[in-house]
Amino acid sequence: MKTRLRSVVVTIAVMAGALTAISHAAEAPKALVRKSVDAVIEPLMRQNGIHGMAVGVIADGKPYVFNYGLASTETGQPVTDATLFELGSISKTLTATLVSYADTNGDLSLTDPVSKYLPGLAGKAFGKVELVNLGTHTPGGVPLQVPDSIKSNEDLLAYLKAWQPAYAPGTYRTYSNLGIGLLGEIAAKSMDGMNGMNGAFTSTMQRHLFPALGMTSTFIDVPKARVPDYAQGYTKQGGPVRMSPGVLSAPAYGVKSTATDMLRFLDANMRLSKIDEKWQRAVTQTHTGYFQAGAMTQDLIWEQYPYPVKLDALLQGNSAAVILNATPVARIDPPEAPNQSTWINKTGSTNGFGAYIAFVPQERLGIVLLANKNFPIEARVRAAYRILSTFSSAHR
Repeated sequence: MKTRLRSVVVTIAVMAGALTAISHAAEAPKALVRKSVDAVIEPLMRQNGIHGMAVGVIADGKPYVFNYGLASTETGQPVTDATLFELGSISKTLTATLVSYADTNGDLSLTDPVSKYLPGLAGKAFGKVELVNLGTHTPGGVPLQVPDSIKSNEDLLAYLKAWQPAYAPGTYRTYSNLGIGLLGEIAAKSMDGMNGMNGAFTSTMQRHLFPALGMTSTFIDVPKARVPDYAQGYTKQGGPVRMSPGVLSAPAYGVKSTATDMLRFLDANMRLSKIDEKWQRAVTQTHTGYFQAGAMTQDLIWEQYPYPVKLDALLQGNSAAVILNATPVARIDPPEAPNQSTWINKTGSTNGFGAYIAFVPQERLGIVLLANKNFPIEARVRAAYRILSTFSSAHR
């Protein structure tokens, strides 16, 4: 009896050891990813005075989220999987997805002139600009920010009526919130069949796009129940701040989201998850290349580079010089079809938040950096490049 009991105990111990080994094996990849991310993010936060960050990584097609520091120094609340960060201009990639859906669904065509949707601009220079130029920063020269004098849709239309191009459309890239902001509103109203600036964008995104992509913690207007999860942003000087809404702010830089939801967005962009096929076509079509600007190809908002890519090319393409200055471009005719061997990226900033998103479809690699401080874009790109290089076959 004792021999049999000892045998049973030994068997159980062996089984327990095997299960522990399996558990440790399952945990090992996450531990390895965490080690690589910690080595980059912890010094990054110290060097840039960042209070809190959420980092999402897709390595070999598998998602991982790591949280660091505080969502608010005032309350001591830590960053968690539920913490909402302002995306800044990464919002534009979601706006581009809505535009692409309207295009693939036949609600609009990217070759349509603006005046088709804003009849008040018929016969005006801006009315002749094609929608694709609004989504690629190539309408002929518009300011980075919506001018302070524009306080209403009426002001915006008056400004557009008086606008005169500095360049022929499609010849220079001038990065702008105004162009994509206007395109987002046009896409939303084309989907609900209305004319004019009717403010449909926010409701269209929250009712259609976010649910279609499984982004259950992504908002333009943060609901009351989720306000406690909204991270406090901090200026470069350390003061607390959050974005204030303005004309065209929602489609240009108004989205708030979590690292987990942004990984879902990356999943859709790399076809790693199952979504409605019409929405999948829309997501993929945003990777179409329309203009060449040096090493960077301008897609519908997304910016891409042939892969493997050198860090210097990414730093140049995401530099202040390219963001703030007019850059000559060459039209790609016909447009370049989406392909897998590319590094696709976008930066995003508000006064109190800094973000970066990048992915490489053929490697099934992706990253999203969300911080509650606007820190240098160069530091974001370097950090993301270093982390993804750890898992890339091109750097082994």
